Amino acid sequence: MTENEIGKIVVDAAIKVHRALGPGLLESVYELVLAHKLGKSGLDVDRQVPVSIEYDGILFDEGFRADIIVEKKVILELKSVEKVTAAHKKQIQTYLRLTGKKLGFLLNFGEALMKQGITRAVNNLEE
Repeated sequence: MTENEIGKIVVDAAIKVHRALGPGLLESVYELVLAHKLGKSGLDVDRQVPVSIEYDGILFDEGFRADIIVEKKVILELKSVEKVTAAHKKQIQTYLRLTGKKLGFLLNFGEALMKQGITRAVNNLEE
């Protein structure tokens, strides 16, 4: 399955979860429910994945934690805020660069409409 095929399933699942639960809950609630929904779709889903980074010749075992990684290919960063900032968008881009993954989504469940809360980020992904 390609990154883009996974991405379509992720977006569809995020919209369904948002419609069912609505905005305003904690990120951890959306993470739990979205991971469950994606798993029911037959996808391999890992939550709170520690990602190592190398800096100054030193490997740090846990540079950051990815909220969700789907099929070992697509990173999901979940938010539940009133508005996504430029810093949030830079965060998902940095995660892609540091992991070498090609596709990521910043999903803000705080928006009134989920489609307004979806930011797609790519890192050398062939369309």
